[in-house]
Amino acid sequence: MNKKPNAKPDTNAPGPQPEPLRFFGTTWVAHDRGYGLRRAAVAAGSLTAAVAGVFVLRLAYEGLAIAQVGGFVNGLVLAMFAICTAMAFRKTWEGFTRRPADPSQEDALRGLKAIGFVGSLLAYFLRSLREAPGEHLLRTEYEAAASRHKSRRASRTGNPAARRNRR
Repeated sequence: MNKKPNAKPDTNAPGPQPEPLRFFGTTWVAHDRGYGLRRAAVAAGSLTAAVAGVFVLRLAYEGLAIAQVGGFVNGLVLAMFAICTAMAFRKTWEGFTRRPADPSQEDALRGLKAIGFVGSLLAYFLRSLREAPGEHLLRTEYEAAASRHKSRRASRTGNPAARRNRR
């Protein structure tokens, strides 16, 4: 089968369809069509973006030092970025293994994740060293749906030709 790298799965096929992942499409299912290269590119890209983000934050911190805003403000800014980065890392990492219980709470944390973007990028980097970020969650859901579909099909017994037409 010769498909494009980001080709969508055949929606006419019977049974559950895999959900595409960002940057990976549905290549995570069979680890084909450049999956390994994509993982390497995602890992390198997220680490590069995290390093660039830290550099930008360093410039901002130096700007505060030049402005001589004081030690208290410098400490608050440093603490804010450290706390937001840690929380963003944790929430991003949790998002790779389970769906959020309350989507409205995830929307409320969007600003925190934006401030702690370095933590999200680092979580993305670390997860891409093992698998495509979010692959475990989607694989678990896809295999469960495929198993349910297979058991439903197996439970159908009898001759379909002998069934009465209901109109």
